[in-house]
Amino acid sequence: MAMPAATSFVIDTELSPAYYDEPLKFIHHNYLLSKPEAFGSIRRKRSGGVLVLSFVAFDPNRTWQIEARMTAGKPIHVEMTPKGPVPEGALDGLREHLMISVQSFEESIRKSTLYFAWIQGERIVPEEPPSAKRRASDRLFSSNMLMLYVLLLAVNIVLFIFLGIYGVLATLAIQFGFVLFADKVYARMGNLKITEKNQTAHILQYQLPAKEYEEFRRKFGKDAIKQMKTEIYDRTLALGMEPTCELGEDVFEKYGMKCKPERRSAKAVNVYRIVKTAAGRYDMPMPKIVISNSMMPNAAATGPSPGRGVILITTGLLVELEDDEILSVVGHELGHLQGRDPLILFGLTSAEFVLRVFVFLPFFLYSPFLYLVFAMGIVYFIAKFFEARADLQSALKIGQPKALAEALEKIGFQKLQYERIPTFKIQSWLRWDPHPPTYFRVDRLQKMSVPTKTSHPLLQSAKDVFNGFRSAI
Repeated sequence: MAMPAATSFVIDTELSPAYYDEPLKFIHHNYLLSKPEAFGSIRRKRSGGVLVLSFVAFDPNRTWQIEARMTAGKPIHVEMTPKGPVPEGALDGLREHLMISVQSFEESIRKSTLYFAWIQGERIVPEEPPSAKRRASDRLFSSNMLMLYVLLLAVNIVLFIFLGIYGVLATLAIQFGFVLFADKVYARMGNLKITEKNQTAHILQYQLPAKEYEEFRRKFGKDAIKQMKTEIYDRTLALGMEPTCELGEDVFEKYGMKCKPERRSAKAVNVYRIVKTAAGRYDMPMPKIVISNSMMPNAAATGPSPGRGVILITTGLLVELEDDEILSVVGHELGHLQGRDPLILFGLTSAEFVLRVFVFLPFFLYSPFLYLVFAMGIVYFIAKFFEARADLQSALKIGQPKALAEALEKIGFQKLQYERIPTFKIQSWLRWDPHPPTYFRVDRLQKMSVPTKTSHPLLQSAKDVFNGFRSAI
């Protein structure tokens, strides 16, 4: 065990002033009190009008201790002081658990939050609520487009039966068409456009208490929230005015609620400047930028070449992340664009398809399910090399690996919870997912305090992925 120094950090939140105290109360009741074998000396008090939560973390045998203090606000300030030697990773583990707890609380608040997003000079587009259809679309049109390729290759069976060799050519032509016109597809997926003239995305949140929100839904139905937002849009944004409690008060009263300014929070993100900074670090042409008004946190960049790049960002990502985190995520996406990953993965899936038809057809016909599980498992595992390379490229070009790690923690906190459980680690590597497990990506980035330049980022990333998979086994 080592004797690390005291450390402090902040946990950013998207909460309005009415909820500043709530994450600490949530951690107190749902995390600390539920684990008496790991936490003690728990105290919650006000100091200078601000809520403070303090506790001591220890191992079951109490061979080591960490004193922690959390101060409510935006952001939440955290101080951790080891009382003697502690195991390697203990401080990072506690920090991650606290961050996940805050994200879990925020996720519950998002379910009862009214979101409004707009760009000056652009038409008003209502926010798209998270849905199974939206999640499927996001997976299909991710930066590497691998899921789309796999779906198209499933069509080849029918085409091959009816058209023979021409079916093979038709499938490859369809795939290649998607690669060539991916930028056009992405441009249409966005609701709003960011330009040099209109650079900033404005986001306003109104956070309703969960009980008030549920009562509202029971009384007026699940579709009423959409109608309420439409009425507020029509009375404010559609007329060029930012929503305020004064302007929307009569709408709230109509639905049996009262608008309180302390539940309101606003944010403006200069998306154009962030993307321009990232493109400059990569020495790439400025890509087109589109915003999808969806609360699913996501970003993607694609195009047949860096000169025809399009980057898509959702309002959910802009809400959840800070500017430095958004910059690092954009850096990851531009890494895909600069590396021409959609073209490379098109070649990979096409090679599998051709081999399946002309070499491995007897194996496929004998057991199509086992063949596809094995073949697609290999394709998805190789795809992880490119995702890991995009992480490495962002760390090298943008120079903020820890910001990207924090972004991944926020976006993937639910996955991270399960992946840290040893029995789930191997499963997280075997999923049909082009991304390596979140825990692997976070740990890898956090170790890059000073990223070491490498002349072969893809080879280095492939090596790291193999080592990560082997350690999970």
